[in-house]
Amino acid sequence: MDISQRLANLAVPTGKIDVIIDTDTYNEIDDQFAVSYLLKSDEKLNTKAIYAAPFLNNRSDSPKDGMEKSYNEILKLLGMIGKNVDTYKGSERFLENESTPVVSAAAEDLAERVKKYSPDKPLYIVAIGAITNIASAILINPDVAENAVLVWLGGHARHYHDTREFNMFQDVAAARVIMNSGIPLVQLPCFGVVSSFTISGPEFEYWFKGKNKLADYLADNAIKEAERYAKGRAWSRCIWDVTAVAWLLNDDSFFMLSRIEKTPIPTYDNYYAVNHNGLPMRYVYYIHRDRLLNDLIKKITG
Repeated sequence: MDISQRLANLAVPTGKIDVIIDTDTYNEIDDQFAVSYLLKSDEKLNTKAIYAAPFLNNRSDSPKDGMEKSYNEILKLLGMIGKNVDTYKGSERFLENESTPVVSAAAEDLAERVKKYSPDKPLYIVAIGAITNIASAILINPDVAENAVLVWLGGHARHYHDTREFNMFQDVAAARVIMNSGIPLVQLPCFGVVSSFTISGPEFEYWFKGKNKLADYLADNAIKEAERYAKGRAWSRCIWDVTAVAWLLNDDSFFMLSRIEKTPIPTYDNYYAVNHNGLPMRYVYYIHRDRLLNDLIKKITG
């Protein structure tokens, strides 16, 4: 891919595009908002497949258990929205090194699917979990890096003190694979950038509750989770995964601001290192919170 094509692929796409989303849907409450927002944006975004990503925290017993729970949550959302989208189980563990893929139905599907695309007509990948499935697909078929564009919510802002963000630190090897692969990359950093995309309890109650079954489900999940740790106190919740979908809808920088940067390399001790061979990538550095929230409300409740 020459530099002019790379820069073209790092711009907000025009026209209707094909998209897949890779998501640890059961991990928190924001993935459900992002998947719903994607499926409700079908005027521009043609969702071709959904991949369940692994995760490990207090909501799962293992990366495999997290992936399985996410797969089931995806199916629940699809039923609620009334959409039929091919859904694949992803990796059962994280990468053990930077050269050996974790073979899964999701990784194999992506490795095969990109054969229908090209640098000038790419497949767009929205990734909002550990990047294991996508890195594995690249290791299976390096053409993924040529025929796709990756929009990943992962890592923290360049000015933040470390990169110990959930999606990145779970599988640093996978993050290194994708950042070294040459795939056109749009990064939405968490703390310091998309952490500004929050919503409060009263806003959930006012804008979502009572509007429809999906809106009730999303709001109830978020409120229940927040009140688990903040009952009786003021709180707001990040629903930052939505921003990765919104990048694809970011005509005229309406939802966010970004710039071209040189791709760094994440280190195993949770920092960014200079990558002297790093190719240009797009780095999102500011979110227009109210503009994006209004579009999310309109699509979820409309």
